[in-house]
Amino acid sequence: MRKLLLIVGLLALAMGLLWIGQGLGVINWPQSSFMIRQMQWAGYGAALAALGLILIWQSKR
Repeated sequence: MRKLLLIVGLLALAMGLLWIGQGLGVINWPQSSFMIRQMQWAGYGAALAALGLILIWQSKR
């Protein structure tokens, strides 16, 4: 169970950071993404990254 929490947490953290980068316009990949320069996606990414950190923390307990 701990390994699963760690894997899901890492994936959520990585996806959240990608969404933050796209929402802020820092990451322009893929070029046709509807999330580029959309601040709401930066917020969604921050929430997802925070969830990922919580899952990683829980996997280490």
